[in-house]
Amino acid sequence: MRLRRLPPSCGPVRLIGVDGHAGSGKSTLAGELAAALGGAPVLHLDDIASHDELLAWTGRLLTQVIEPFGRGEEARYAPYDWRTRRFGPPRPLPAAPVVLVEGVGAGRRALRPFLAGLLWMEMPAEEAWARGRARDGEEQREFWEGWVAAEARHFADDPSRPHATLLVRQLEQGYEVLPGPVGNLGPDLHVTHRDGPPAMW
Repeated sequence: MRLRRLPPSCGPVRLIGVDGHAGSGKSTLAGELAAALGGAPVLHLDDIASHDELLAWTGRLLTQVIEPFGRGEEARYAPYDWRTRRFGPPRPLPAAPVVLVEGVGAGRRALRPFLAGLLWMEMPAEEAWARGRARDGEEQREFWEGWVAAEARHFADDPSRPHATLLVRQLEQGYEVLPGPVGNLGPDLHVTHRDGPPAMW
């Protein structure tokens, strides 16, 4: 897999960002990639965010994850419980050869220097948000109203897509993968895989 052959970007870790609009399929892709990589750790940025800091979690991520990885150490982060509105006990995140960071803002400017690659889920915002609303149901309607405004402000100020290594379109079955604005992970990458993430990743 090409991800394993990338140079380490954060201590011994090849940190791969999976970014895109809420509802675009980031978690699904990250899960399939993690499985294809033999169980690579996945950090879901929903665990770093909170109701009060939907997208203002940079300091927490740097302190709890990036700095330990930079020293070659296991990271420990306190996951947020969206029901109780509290951060829980610390959870380990090993400094594995490849670690996936998944969520809106995974490609933000403060994180990009530590990324070995950035994947952007290629789906229009309105379509992604509609999928997310349908997934979360009526009980999350008020949350989504606040979220859409916050996400739009974030990407207007700090867009990730122009810095993506790969653009990924989720198909009815599998994915289409195209080179991103800053290149790709190797030559001649323009593939469609119907059964899951391309093995070349």
